[in-house]
Amino acid sequence: MSAKLVLPPLSPAGPGTLYQQIIDGLKREVSEGRLHAGASLPSFRQLAADLLVSVITVKRAYEELEREGIIYRRQGLGTFVAEAAPDRSRQAKAERAKVLLREAAREALEAGLNARDLLTLLESVLHQEREPKHVRKRG
Repeated sequence: MSAKLVLPPLSPAGPGTLYQQIIDGLKREVSEGRLHAGASLPSFRQLAADLLVSVITVKRAYEELEREGIIYRRQGLGTFVAEAAPDRSRQAKAERAKVLLREAAREALEAGLNARDLLTLLESVLHQEREPKHVRKRG
């Protein structure tokens, strides 16, 4: 029985290609502990039907995740989350965070913020992210 995979809705207007959105969603599920090592994943056809995308799109995402060591396939048995997936997923997310922080730093410097301003802003954002979602103020 495969794990119930819950990914955000895919959109051609969303960030990245459809297959990249699948990759990012699966990595997020693994890194946030909703998909554990050894968990069975839906078949290409099943996930394509669930996400309303082509089988080729899912196949391409699964192939990329397999190359990265996040998942593995066993002929006749299915597709599974790899033992090393949580570490690899966290590593990939850390690299992405580094890229985003570099972009944010560049924007902040161009806006005239100094290092202290930038650190204060980062601390504020981190505080907001750690606050439970049901407590967050809308604004």
